[in-house]
Amino acid sequence: MAVTQCRFFSGYKPCGRNEVCDENCKEQDHVQTRLLLIHLGALGAVVRSTSLLRAIKRKFPQSHLTWVTDAPAHRLLESHALIDRVLTTSVEDQLVLRALEFDVAFCIDKSLKAAGVLKLTQADQVFGFSVDAQTGVILPATPAAEELWSLGISNQKKFFVNTKSEIQLTHEALDLGSYTRDEYDLRLTSVEKKSAQNRRALWQRQDGPVIGINTGCSNVIAAKKWTVDYQRELIRQLQGLGFANLVLLGGPEDTLRNQQIANGFDLISSDTESGLRDGLVSVEACDLILTGDSLGMHMAIARKKYVVAWFGPTCAHEIELFDRGEKLITKAACSPCWKRSCDKALMCYDQVELSEVLRAVEKGLSWIRSKNQFCLSKQPFSETFASVSPPLNT
Repeated sequence: MAVTQCRFFSGYKPCGRNEVCDENCKEQDHVQTRLLLIHLGALGAVVRSTSLLRAIKRKFPQSHLTWVTDAPAHRLLESHALIDRVLTTSVEDQLVLRALEFDVAFCIDKSLKAAGVLKLTQADQVFGFSVDAQTGVILPATPAAEELWSLGISNQKKFFVNTKSEIQLTHEALDLGSYTRDEYDLRLTSVEKKSAQNRRALWQRQDGPVIGINTGCSNVIAAKKWTVDYQRELIRQLQGLGFANLVLLGGPEDTLRNQQIANGFDLISSDTESGLRDGLVSVEACDLILTGDSLGMHMAIARKKYVVAWFGPTCAHEIELFDRGEKLITKAACSPCWKRSCDKALMCYDQVELSEVLRAVEKGLSWIRSKNQFCLSKQPFSETFASVSPPLNT
């Protein structure tokens, strides 16, 4: 007889762990709780929320988890061992969702769209956020979510009072128990791991680290990226210190910009047009990532790279680097602001000292060296640092 409550049972073909779906299968995993997790975007936030998976499994060890997100974020979640089903907000997947019922739903997004996804199905208990159907007002679904909800309606609390990371706040909002700093959980396939090794071998022109410079971000908050001129000056100084293994990283929106940054330099520009999974492979091929608060930063955190991240319009204290990185914060008095556009003459991205960036890179290389991940053949970074010419426009 088929064991229909097995986590891997679909009802239309064997799961691949056995040729016959019956009570004799040794790979049975009986489901006690059906879970729904709704996190639609943004891409970096979806990556960050993979840190919740282990806590969810601790609270619901015999569970089946369905994650609903917006395309193309589903590409990052597919084939994950802790996620049983990945759906998008496409019409086809909405039909799938209508056929399902859940014991527990976690709604992370504070949005009407996420609340609408929740309405497509039935869940006995909801954690995170819900909506007042008459007013359209987003509300905490349980008292556990009130702290995170309150930060969203007070800039003073969000910018200057709160000291918790967004991961911790979300963990607590979903009532997942004591916060234990679970890391991001974004995995590579065996083929992708091999591709990253090959890519790294190609990019490591000289002994030493491969430094990835994630040059851009989405267009939602464009001020989260440095200017072309700033990036070019940074590259000039890094190359002046003898680092040849510099790689420009980014997505399709950064293709033209990366060409402008690379013009006249002997460096590597990664493929920006091959999709999210390929971008993740490029991050994996690097030792240290220089980045703004962006998807590239979250990918680097997920792959346990040393991260030098700068912050202008967004909140540095909301980001958890897990003791593998440095945060550089603009000197702009108006930061953070979370504004999508700004007309100030002196922008926040112009108020990050290049000397601070270089010293953060130095610290990162020392950390990587201590882990024996590579051996620098050149003189110590600190010995060459003083000879670098002063940075421009800082």
